[in-house]
Amino acid sequence: MQYSWFNRNLKWIYTLPAVIFVLLMMLFPIIYTVRISFYEWSMSATTPPLWVGLSNYAALLKDERFWHAAGSTFYFTFAALALEVILGIAIALLLSREFRGKNLVKTVFLLPMVATPVAMGLVWMLIYEPTIGVANMMLKSLGLEPLLWLASPNQVIPSLVIVDVWEWTPMIALIIMAGLATLPTDPYEAADVDGASTWRKFVSITLPLLRPTIIVAAMLRLIDVLKTFDIIYATTQGGPNFASETLNLYGYVLGFQYFKLGMASSLLVIFFALVMGLTLFMIWMRKRMEGATS
Repeated sequence: MQYSWFNRNLKWIYTLPAVIFVLLMMLFPIIYTVRISFYEWSMSATTPPLWVGLSNYAALLKDERFWHAAGSTFYFTFAALALEVILGIAIALLLSREFRGKNLVKTVFLLPMVATPVAMGLVWMLIYEPTIGVANMMLKSLGLEPLLWLASPNQVIPSLVIVDVWEWTPMIALIIMAGLATLPTDPYEAADVDGASTWRKFVSITLPLLRPTIIVAAMLRLIDVLKTFDIIYATTQGGPNFASETLNLYGYVLGFQYFKLGMASSLLVIFFALVMGLTLFMIWMRKRMEGATS
């Protein structure tokens, strides 16, 4: 009898410890961060946390630096995401064709994605160096004025967007290529019979069928790009004059430089709610796209 019950529930018995471990590793940091957000604590062993209720949230919402960091986060996120999706689709369409040296091009194209972000940040610092950097040398060779890149408040976010696009567009292209491989061939054969052009087939067949895949790729990248920390911290540390400081960086500064653990936790709770809301919105969009194409 006992053996029969064990045999019937074998899949739950073996997976339950892993499920419990993952849930604890996910839920405990979230619950602890929410709890600390209601306290004022400087991470001191001698001074216990002081309950302040919603004061941290109120102070954060009145903080101009918080709103500036939120603006920088949205600017960086949506600029990088839009470029990565557009370029990812274009590159996926190009690499889905047969041509000589295709495998070599794929391998080289994937190298930025597997590189260490901090190391790539340091490399791009040298590329963007105003006096001896390769970027300004290329501009000078084209007869253009050199730029300050990471040293200019107006140019730093676009410069970081270029780095992010260079590093993560391959991921979008890979997902799109997987989606292209699953598309049915019947609509294309019918379009060829009707004499449709390549652009018409892309707009009327490929893009509508590929929309759910594009939404998945955009959702995965959106979650990641919102939380970008390593590239920005390695190159600018939020400067110049907080121009590239995102919510992630500001939370780090509040917690580990100013030792305001309560405000840092409240910022992370708001940030978590923001990421969760945008993720649920993308999931809703994907379901709607799938319903429209089915």
